[in-house]
Amino acid sequence: MNFIIDSNVLITAKNSYYAFDLCPGFWDSLLAQHHAGRTHSLDRIRLELLQGRDDDSLVKWVHQSVPAGFFLSSNNTEVVTAYTEVMLWVQRNPRFFDSAKAKFATGADGWLVAYAKVNGCAVVTHEQSRPESRNEVKLPDVCLQFGVVFQDVFTMLRALSVRYFYEGAT
Repeated sequence: MNFIIDSNVLITAKNSYYAFDLCPGFWDSLLAQHHAGRTHSLDRIRLELLQGRDDDSLVKWVHQSVPAGFFLSSNNTEVVTAYTEVMLWVQRNPRFFDSAKAKFATGADGWLVAYAKVNGCAVVTHEQSRPESRNEVKLPDVCLQFGVVFQDVFTMLRALSVRYFYEGAT
């Protein structure tokens, strides 16, 4: 299975357990798996990531290390059609408050679901399903609605057989 990565995975990794100075192997493994055709993200996620400061380590990584093909284009007819279906479902769903619908419409989550649906990818996110949520449209709940597989970063890393080893002095 191929994986399409949400921005929250990269942002959380950078800010905590896989910080660039603490675990450079995480970032190397994402790119190695990308070169093997297994991990990607979307152009819409790239735009979200680049909203950070120019001196932010994640912004620098995107500019300096990530190959252009890592961020796939969401601009094709099938994906746009699927995105329209996703947005119609969200907008017509009486469960969500208007503010939740508006916030969802401005983000990349709908594009992730659409791309994954069309291309048979798994969405990798830290979000958790909350079907009772009214004030937020949760990415996993949209994935469930459209039959898209979703999982967290640790499940993806296990599926890819990624391992990190300590190389320091013993």
